[in-house]
Amino acid sequence: MSSVLYDTPGPRAKRRNAVLSVVFLVLLAALAWWVWKTMDDKQQLRWALWQPFTTSEAWTTYLLPGLVNTLKAAALSMVIALPLGAVFGIARLSDHRWVRIAAGVVVEFFRAIPVLLLMLFANEFYNQYAQVSSDDRPLYAVVTALVLYNASVLAEVVRAGILALPRGQTEAAYAIGLRKGQTMSSILLPQAVTAMLPAIVSQLVVIVKDTALGGAMIGYAELLSERGTLAANYADVIASFIVVAAIYVVLNFALTSFASWLERRLRRSKRSTGAVLGADDLEEMNPAAVNGTLGTGTYA
Repeated sequence: MSSVLYDTPGPRAKRRNAVLSVVFLVLLAALAWWVWKTMDDKQQLRWALWQPFTTSEAWTTYLLPGLVNTLKAAALSMVIALPLGAVFGIARLSDHRWVRIAAGVVVEFFRAIPVLLLMLFANEFYNQYAQVSSDDRPLYAVVTALVLYNASVLAEVVRAGILALPRGQTEAAYAIGLRKGQTMSSILLPQAVTAMLPAIVSQLVVIVKDTALGGAMIGYAELLSERGTLAANYADVIASFIVVAAIYVVLNFALTSFASWLERRLRRSKRSTGAVLGADDLEEMNPAAVNGTLGTGTYA
């Protein structure tokens, strides 16, 4: 089947693709064998090094509490950053110049600063100017930094998703008398969300992984920092890294799988039914349009 990006491969292209696939699999198998052989030569595959991870103490004392803290920081950051990013993204499309400029300055400023530096600044701010206990301060600093940085990135994602929609969507909404706020909330955002989901999910995965920066720099007891405590006490360093890496892979794979399922569901639910709107339906959406007066308004 042809597409916009490429034509249907012919017989020679199919043979070439098959050869390349076989070569890739052979190289991948050789790499896996080399890794296995190297670890075996270094005695890293001995059961004694992996046995601690079969005990409840390793999980209940170190890994699970660290995982809970990772999920807590990531969940709080996601819940705050998503709506905040949407607000700033829409504000950058405002008809009011002062709103666009103010939102643009905030977005570009926090998007340009490394999230690690934001964590250090936030931790010091809470230490000097806020009545936050030393036990809660690392969590506050991690969440604050992740929200500021990722909300700025998500604002650009939202803005790009809305601008990518055909201009006819906006014009059609105005033609039936919808105001600008109604057009944004009822027409543009619902369509843009589906298109933006892959980029949004990618940023959510970044949030989960960036929680590890808090453990490395400001002492937040997340999964990776708890791995260090576990390895220092009675587990092997390499084995602990592999186990924690596997946990991150499973966690992020579950997140992306859920997002893929949600995207398919949204696409199915938004397919046109072919129904024709009647006068009652139009009046319910915008009574002013039925009465002959088109609504006006602004995004922000």
